[in-house]
Amino acid sequence: VKPSLTPLQRAIRCAELAADKKAYDISILDITRISTIADFLVIISGQSDKQNQAICDHIRRELKKFGKVQEIEGETEGKWIVMDYVDVLVHIFHEEQRRRYDLDGLWEQADRVELSAELQATDRANKASFTI
Repeated sequence: VKPSLTPLQRAIRCAELAADKKAYDISILDITRISTIADFLVIISGQSDKQNQAICDHIRRELKKFGKVQEIEGETEGKWIVMDYVDVLVHIFHEEQRRRYDLDGLWEQADRVELSAELQATDRANKASFTI
């Protein structure tokens, strides 16, 4: 029997795994009351195509024991990767794509899931390491 995660646990785990690979500006949006496409959006920024691909690969490998990702779009280019876990959609962005498509603004009516203090600290440290 495969261990399982609730949608919220899966979203948080995706955020933590992304942080392991130096992702930053991590946000988790609860869209259950405003959309049927998923329960949560995890929005992440990375510095390069290679980093975004590494983040995607790390999440896919680590979450495999909880079920396979349904689909991945944009992995080859690495500028905007979407991982579809049915109940959780993970968006891994290059900073300029994230600004251009502004999913954070598009989904501004969604409830934000508060990140753990540890994850917030990692997120801040990761962001600081890129803004020199």
